[in-house]
Amino acid sequence: MQALQQQDFKSLIDNHPRAIMLATPEPRITYVNRMFRSVTGYQADDVVGKPPSVLSSGLHSAQFYRSMWEGLSQRGRWEGLIWNRRKNGEVYPQWLSIYPVDFAGTRMFAGVFMDIGELTENDERLASLAYYDPLTELPNRALFKEFLKARVSQKETTRRGFAVLFVDLDFFKSINDLYGHECGDRVLQEAAQCVRSVLREGDVVARLSGDEFAAIVELNGQDTPDSICQRMVRIFQAPVVVDQREYFLSASVGAALFPDHGRTGPELLQNADRAMYSAKLAGRACYRMYSAVDSEQGRRHQRLSEALVASLKTAPEEFSVVFQPQLNLESGQVVGYEALLRWCHPEFGSVSPADFVPIAENRGHIHELTEHLIRCVMRDLPTALVPGIDEGCRVAINISARQINDSRLEVVLAPFFDRLKGLGWQPELEITETHMMNLSPRCLQRLSSFRERGVAVAIDDFGTGYSSLAYLHTLPVQVLKIDRQFTQRLGENSRDSRIVSAILGIADALEMEVVAEGIETAAQLEKLRELGCMRGQGFLLGRPAELKSLLPINN
Repeated sequence: MQALQQQDFKSLIDNHPRAIMLATPEPRITYVNRMFRSVTGYQADDVVGKPPSVLSSGLHSAQFYRSMWEGLSQRGRWEGLIWNRRKNGEVYPQWLSIYPVDFAGTRMFAGVFMDIGELTENDERLASLAYYDPLTELPNRALFKEFLKARVSQKETTRRGFAVLFVDLDFFKSINDLYGHECGDRVLQEAAQCVRSVLREGDVVARLSGDEFAAIVELNGQDTPDSICQRMVRIFQAPVVVDQREYFLSASVGAALFPDHGRTGPELLQNADRAMYSAKLAGRACYRMYSAVDSEQGRRHQRLSEALVASLKTAPEEFSVVFQPQLNLESGQVVGYEALLRWCHPEFGSVSPADFVPIAENRGHIHELTEHLIRCVMRDLPTALVPGIDEGCRVAINISARQINDSRLEVVLAPFFDRLKGLGWQPELEITETHMMNLSPRCLQRLSSFRERGVAVAIDDFGTGYSSLAYLHTLPVQVLKIDRQFTQRLGENSRDSRIVSAILGIADALEMEVVAEGIETAAQLEKLRELGCMRGQGFLLGRPAELKSLLPINN
């Protein structure tokens, strides 16, 4: 190509701000400019005379390249994002334009591209088309699907199996709600590093959206899918540390295997997602392999979610409350009641709060759920003093940590507080331990203001989270509720007796009260008395019922 040596042409092409490659229709590379050499690391002698596939990353499917050439043939031009490989082996994204040019009577194709990884903030149009997540620097959903399509298409050239993992961070939304999105972004960056650290070179990990990640994990016989999932769950058992502050997350992980659980990319990703939801339903902080049975449970969960949203908006009569008495374990005297929300749906029947409360939180309807709780409680509370009930009787309700900074919470709770004050009773707000440990200073100040007004604050499910004594000491809390899993094993396992004894010791040192949940046998009651626990609730002491049936005036 003597014409390509002309000085004017060479000067023009070599000083162009974009990388340029010229190729013949065969195709064979005939010329590359200075920016091409800078971006790719290849010198002219490395690539001239060779096909453009020498730059291929191996991440795109054969169908991708067929579509590219078909578009070029039909429309005379192709433009899009493509991943190629530098000379040093690094894979990077290009925004590539290919179009035909005639030079000195010869038909050629010009490929003009730029490294999307180095886009400026002002180039918003191209930045919006980038296939990577700017926060975590991981591939995004669109690129992950392309990776997955390419990996599935390699089934004819490789016998190695692979798994698709779907990873969802539990409790991340609470961090966003309580600390703001700037803090949430930094926690997410650290979490992405945790996910990356579990995987090996050659595996692909992407951020799909929000707190969801996915990975393509090669199975080479050294690691099983179970062991990889176990490591993914285990790495989040330690706190994520940002600016010397600990944030507690956990991961729910789902896995689907090729080809057993799907033969296409979309099918594998969908089934990994379904397996992840099965892990959520199993209690979070665990993993599940895809199974058709679990998939059916996941579909039921989705229908339940849709039904709850509809009921909250249009069917208040489906919600009610029952009250479970709390007793002084020495005297047997009723010292309080916990109000428990119930939901009875025409199709699903009675739905457990363990199922519908997380749905309301995740879908942003927890405030509406609390409104129904307070409405039902107010309907059932007496309007005048009740003989036989001591002053200071507690009425406890559960609230979500996400509501504490919500200005609407005060409006909803005010009538509840006023009614109890008129009865000489005391309101109590219960928040689960895991969420309590992640509260921002602003939220803690809000709880302190509640306590200053005579509202008790309790940590629910104590013993299941990650409380530190130093942090516990600073919380505006006066009640610890021992999780039922410790109560139920009392008498069978001396270790659980020692745990309960330790919780009682901590509470005594911090001048807090203790309530033992889930007391169901006389042996458990006797052991709690022996350990010095003063308050408790459970089926042995009283089952949840309508309040009017529990008040002494009706007995």
